[in-house]
Amino acid sequence: MKLAKLVALLSFALALIAPAVWTTRVEGQGATQAPTGFDTLTNGMVTQAIHEADRENMEEVENIGDGLGPVYNAESCAACHGNPVIGGISQVTELRVGHNSNGVFVNPNITINNGVGTGSTILARSLVNDRAICPGVVTDSTGTIVFNFPNTQAQERVPGSENIRTFRTSLNLMGDGFVEAIDSNTLLAISNAQPGQSGGFIQGLFIQVPVAEANGTLRAGRFGWKNQQASLLSFSGDAYLNEMGVTSRLNPTDVTPICDTVPDPEDPFGPDGLEDIDHFARFMRATKAPSRDTALAATADAIAGGNLFNSIGCNICHVTSITTAPAGTVINGGTFTVPAALGNKIIHPFSDFLLHDVGTGDGIVQNGGQISANRMRTAPLWGMRTRDRLMHDGESLTRNDAILRHFGEANNVINNYLNLSTTQKNQLITFLNSL
Repeated sequence: MKLAKLVALLSFALALIAPAVWTTRVEGQGATQAPTGFDTLTNGMVTQAIHEADRENMEEVENIGDGLGPVYNAESCAACHGNPVIGGISQVTELRVGHNSNGVFVNPNITINNGVGTGSTILARSLVNDRAICPGVVTDSTGTIVFNFPNTQAQERVPGSENIRTFRTSLNLMGDGFVEAIDSNTLLAISNAQPGQSGGFIQGLFIQVPVAEANGTLRAGRFGWKNQQASLLSFSGDAYLNEMGVTSRLNPTDVTPICDTVPDPEDPFGPDGLEDIDHFARFMRATKAPSRDTALAATADAIAGGNLFNSIGCNICHVTSITTAPAGTVINGGTFTVPAALGNKIIHPFSDFLLHDVGTGDGIVQNGGQISANRMRTAPLWGMRTRDRLMHDGESLTRNDAILRHFGEANNVINNYLNLSTTQKNQLITFLNSL
């Protein structure tokens, strides 16, 4: 065996013997545990009354008169983020497509309305919306026609040329305020530590992406399956446009004018000076982190499974504990200050919020450049017990199946899992079911 390879394997083995070293290092002095619970209560960033009002905004169903569409996936935020409470996950997926040209990913141009009219080609967009508001005729309560496009076709359809095709499941939003409050340097440090923990086999890709509300200032990406967003307000504006077709100050133009009858931007400022995207971002920031099943977590099997999770190397990417930046830290290009409710909090997301190639990459490139095509963000495992469809595409239906889909960077970790006894594998899965 070559010396370099032997050293790498020894480094990996030593990392497995002492799996808790990284967890200890990321916890800051004086930090306190972040509040958890699926109880719909605020984490303390805002009052309960404000949090409930923001939740009602998430549940609000948009209609054509509000600016829904012309192409969209859902009519409300809650439609994709509602299990077991508003802000959680769902089985709802979105569709992404594209193709490669000379080994480089290319976003597709999707033709609608048979190519007739201005805006009949939606340019350079990997997202294909599953729904459209036309053809359609809408009347009000008096029978008066308020929307009339009986023969106009806005529905997107995937061209045969786009042979890269994937579904992506909706993500949990609970606890994302704490994730936003993680210092970018913390994520970079995790990435830099991973080669030493894994014998050189694992290193998450750290990317910086534009913060829309800060004129494109760059910050470490952490939201979305490709880490395409760095702030929750940027995430909100993107979701309103791309999932509901509602424009805002951050994304002021619809992807097509066909059938669009509401002037842009369609998300109006309310009496409080906030748009819906602001309420959406504030709701996410004020949610508690997902809680564990404490009864199951206290069982001997779950405790043993947690130790196995660490000892075989799962925690190299599914980092068990991270501490947020101190209260008062200015983030998001100067547009947000970490409040006391989010600052210096220890969270247990079981993620490094980095991009990895574990053999399941979807081939889509967004903000991470071509190197990110086959890399996906490490799925945070907190709240995992509320989800039945696993991995980015929802195609793994058991915990064992999901584990066995991890190869690439995780080859050695999966081999360690395969070498466990049946009893040990069941203990590890019991641990996952407690999250």
